[in-house]
Amino acid sequence: MTASSVIEIFLSGTPGLEPVLRDEAKEAGFANPQVVPGGVICEGDWPDVWRANLVLRGAGRVLARVARFRAMHLAQLDKRSRKIDWAGLLCPDVPFRVEATCRKSRIYHAGAAAERVSKAITDAIGAEPVNKDGVSVRVRIEDDLCEISVDTSGEPLHRRGHKQAVGKAPMRDTLAALFLRSCGYDGSEPVIDPMCGSGTFVLQAAEIALGLAPGRGRSFGFERLASFDRADWDKVVNSQPSSAPPDHMHLGFDRDAGAVSNATANATRAGLSQVTDFKHQAVADLMPPASHPGLVIVNPPYGARIGNRKLLFALYGSFGAVMKDRFKGWRVGVVTSDKGLARATGLKFAHVSAPISHGGLKVQLFQTKPL
Repeated sequence: MTASSVIEIFLSGTPGLEPVLRDEAKEAGFANPQVVPGGVICEGDWPDVWRANLVLRGAGRVLARVARFRAMHLAQLDKRSRKIDWAGLLCPDVPFRVEATCRKSRIYHAGAAAERVSKAITDAIGAEPVNKDGVSVRVRIEDDLCEISVDTSGEPLHRRGHKQAVGKAPMRDTLAALFLRSCGYDGSEPVIDPMCGSGTFVLQAAEIALGLAPGRGRSFGFERLASFDRADWDKVVNSQPSSAPPDHMHLGFDRDAGAVSNATANATRAGLSQVTDFKHQAVADLMPPASHPGLVIVNPPYGARIGNRKLLFALYGSFGAVMKDRFKGWRVGVVTSDKGLARATGLKFAHVSAPISHGGLKVQLFQTKPL
């Protein structure tokens, strides 16, 4: 498989937000992105695979599909997996592991499937599989259709390397980016989070405003593949556009001084201090900045894990009152697992998302039109 070969690229995404990820991939210039359960598929070459890891904010992982075939029994799986150009994909001095899943198929033993593919790889490149770490080769067999992919991300893409200081129930950067896009945020307006925690929404908004690639500060699994070319990768990195600093700040507030300190430290690590500001302040004291209206987005406590639900009605009510009284022209997004708490804001929501998994709960994004 050469650098110019056409590869099917699978972008894993948050279930329920696949169309948002598709739109991001389309906007970023990836060819023919299509929604599938759990993500988006598109086409490209190896530099496109690398670029997807570097620039897509909403993708959790990027998998390169290297084979698809029917396999009714283990002997068939063994034979067809040996036709894959493993030497062109994996390096003999880099550890690998095979992970398999089987569903509604005559091959039903995932361990046996993984063992057959591992043996095919070992015979091709001379390396032995490991139990963890290493490059991940993924075998998925469903309705007797086998798809084999190589995980090109390594660490999940929400681990950008900047948000090291976090509090309770942090939101993943990838999910925050998808919620911001769902709210129509494109980097041209200020973003405020009145209950910012570790600063995820504010930091993601600032990155978008500055045009900074989310993967700029980390390494990736594809750097350990046989197809990797450092010179071509440098071209991909250096070709990324950037934006001039915006004429407004992105603001985060929290009543927990420790959260404010964490968010400030995260902004410094991410190189976003010049366009972000975090302050220790209660929701009731929130005032709009002297800039054009933008987006207020918040992920308040839900009561399911943190605090008492009954006490949260006053918090949500106070937030809603501040929005209606002081933030005319601003749009509002509220992420919560509790529809009753969302209603307690007194805000009129024009759109409510489907339930989205977050930290073991099902949350929804409640959006208003400009107030």
